[in-house]
Amino acid sequence: MNQQKIGTFLKELRNEKNLTQEQLAEVFGVSRRTVSRWETGSNMPDLTLLVEMADYYDVDLRELLDGERKSKRMDKELKETVLMVADFSNEQKRKLLRMMQWLFIAGCVSFVLHIIVDSYRPDVSDFIYGLLKGTTLGIPVAIVSMGVVWTGKYLKFFRKRNK
Repeated sequence: MNQQKIGTFLKELRNEKNLTQEQLAEVFGVSRRTVSRWETGSNMPDLTLLVEMADYYDVDLRELLDGERKSKRMDKELKETVLMVADFSNEQKRKLLRMMQWLFIAGCVSFVLHIIVDSYRPDVSDFIYGLLKGTTLGIPVAIVSMGVVWTGKYLKFFRKRNK
């Protein structure tokens, strides 16, 4: 899949409709800069957006992915399959988001507990106090670190490294 070729094709399709990047961005609910990145090939639209673009430009999804026009139209089964894959991908993103929300809540609660333990030193041994203080601060730090790894490019790095 040649992203630059696809980007050039997306630009041709936009120009055929006499649209500016800003107008197209409004149609798909993205920024003008995102459209520019698609057209330069530095970034690709999500799969769901590609399906919408194929309908909008009245071209085959395979044409978009190949970056050139074909003679045959996309059959209904292929379109349904692509939509199912997109739905699955969206469901995976929703699950990750839910997990991140719960971790965020746990981190906030732990941090509040840290502030309470630090402010109102309980009448316990120094060892227990240090353990409480370290744990209630360590949990939010670990959660933030996991969030950075999961939402950033670092997860791909760790997966490649483990393989």
